[in-house]
Amino acid sequence: MPELFEAIKQRRSTRKYQTKPVPKQLVEEVLEITIWAPSAHNAQPWRFIILADDLVKRELAEAMAEAWAADMAKDGAVIDAEMRTGRVERFASAPALILACTTMEGMNKFPDKTRQSVEQDLAIQSFGAAMQNLLLAAHSKGLGACWFCAPAFCKETVRKTMKIPDDVDPQALIALGYPNEKPPVPPRKPLGEYCFRDKWGGELF
Repeated sequence: MPELFEAIKQRRSTRKYQTKPVPKQLVEEVLEITIWAPSAHNAQPWRFIILADDLVKRELAEAMAEAWAADMAKDGAVIDAEMRTGRVERFASAPALILACTTMEGMNKFPDKTRQSVEQDLAIQSFGAAMQNLLLAAHSKGLGACWFCAPAFCKETVRKTMKIPDDVDPQALIALGYPNEKPPVPPRKPLGEYCFRDKWGGELF
């Protein structure tokens, strides 16, 4: 099986890391591969902020945890100190974090909301392709990584904490580190459950 196929199947979402720091150069090498993802209009609508300073990581993690607790309280959930601490440490203790964002800079602009909404969809699709590149690049460098969507639920909190411009939209946090666990192989549905045929025969949905 080709090497790429093996990398795709062997990659795992890693949440436990060694205390060994991740060199800045290694993070930059991962991002150099990340930006080779395809993007609509070749606009490359992604922006990355590398977080390695412990104080910055903790400040962002605590702000996000506060926003999360406030959201959960609206649903009647009670967030105790242990749950809150766990939420903070998930990000604050990661050897390195990448805050991944989108921007509409370079994307087409339309006068009507419908086409402009589609253009935003294209930016998100492009972003997703870049994230897959990032995860595979990290894996190829011997790093464990996990894609967290938490910033998407508290964009204004993240923007304010990190002093991000209004035209840059926080989407995800990628935790990086040398893995300290070997996650099990996640189950995958058989091809026939999500791939449908039309003119080649078989039922369509």
